[in-house]
Amino acid sequence: MDTLITKDIRISVETFYKPEYSNPIEGKYIFAYRVLIENIGSETVQLLRRHWIISDSTGVIREVEGEGVIGQKPVLNPGESHQYISWSNLSSELGTMHGTYLMKKLVNHAEFKVDIPRFSLLAPYKLN
Repeated sequence: MDTLITKDIRISVETFYKPEYSNPIEGKYIFAYRVLIENIGSETVQLLRRHWIISDSTGVIREVEGEGVIGQKPVLNPGESHQYISWSNLSSELGTMHGTYLMKKLVNHAEFKVDIPRFSLLAPYKLN
């Protein structure tokens, strides 16, 4: 699990290759990832937006931006956490993802960015 702390927000990510949805012959590799967002600070915050940078070993780089995560904009009081699972597709068996979340402090509405740690997406190699 990859973990990073930025401004009292701890982000941890765990990845899973999904062979049942992948088709390597067609260059389709599907990965799921579980993200745990923990507020280890003393102020209530809300996640507003996400920005992902996704790259694979063929040199393809994609950016994904949008509101919230999986349709939610969770509010985290001190000591609370939010977890979600999402997925990404690659055209090769190896890649990475990283990015940022835009957060807001609810007491003064100050916005700040939180780094998402870079993590690897790796399809296991199998001999036939």
